[in-house]
Amino acid sequence: MASGREIKTKIKSTQNMRKVTRALQMVSASKIRKAQDLMKASRPYARQMRKVIAHVAQVSTDFKHPFLIERRDLKRVAYIVVSTDRGLCGGLNSNLFRRLLPLVAQWREQKVEVDVVAIGQKAQAFLRHIKGVNLVGSVTGLGEHPKLEKLIGVIKVVLDAYTAAGVDRVFLAYNDFVNTMVQTPTVDALLPLPLVAAELEAHQANGESAYAGITLEQTHDWDYIYEPDAPTVLEHVLGRYIESVVYQAVLENLASEHAARMVAMKSASDNANKVIDTLTLVYNKTRQAAITQEISEIVGGAAAV
Repeated sequence: MASGREIKTKIKSTQNMRKVTRALQMVSASKIRKAQDLMKASRPYARQMRKVIAHVAQVSTDFKHPFLIERRDLKRVAYIVVSTDRGLCGGLNSNLFRRLLPLVAQWREQKVEVDVVAIGQKAQAFLRHIKGVNLVGSVTGLGEHPKLEKLIGVIKVVLDAYTAAGVDRVFLAYNDFVNTMVQTPTVDALLPLPLVAAELEAHQANGESAYAGITLEQTHDWDYIYEPDAPTVLEHVLGRYIESVVYQAVLENLASEHAARMVAMKSASDNANKVIDTLTLVYNKTRQAAITQEISEIVGGAAAV
């Protein structure tokens, strides 16, 4: 059995850890509301952009933007992976990576190359060491108020590759914020848009999608009048669409990070309390045993005299 001094040292170190976890819990609790406000403020814009794209995808213009063309012979796919910059948020990042790795393995089995763009230090550090994955871009340090300007560079890497037929499909992996207790690792199709339409139908059938009421199906033949011309307008609109979806995913992941960290730190604090109670009980028993032994020695010595 450990000595009383060793047990007291363990109790002290556990109390110090509890102070840290409580502080992190309070910090995340104060930041989660701001993160949720940012996320909710951005949702109407992202939804409206999806409605615009839903209309654009139905037109029968002579010009076919590369984003609207689904390629059958797949040689390379790309994933934009959104993670956190910091840890101590439970299984948030690991659950996302666990959701992503089987998909990467499936593509590798089909002899399809996989490119990855990492948003966040955790994704950058993890994907850099995954065999069969090409890390083509990364961005970190977005902070508590992510700016779209920091994301445009890595988004452009993927969009340029898709336009040049260097990538045949693009997917977006992130943690979807459901509520404070539930954050769902999600992998959505980003390009081409016909593939997005197929996934939206599946999500809507399961009641899972935030795209409810939005459809990309071709229902009739019609077209817009473009000014100055269709290529220029579609290039701008579809680019803004991709940026809005990725930015919304970053905000969803930020809110998920604070929620997961708050829950994880509360659980850690509760566990620390249990450990402290157990160690205190052991310390009291050890101290009582030492006192009893000393009394026995004194009584035995007195009887011998």
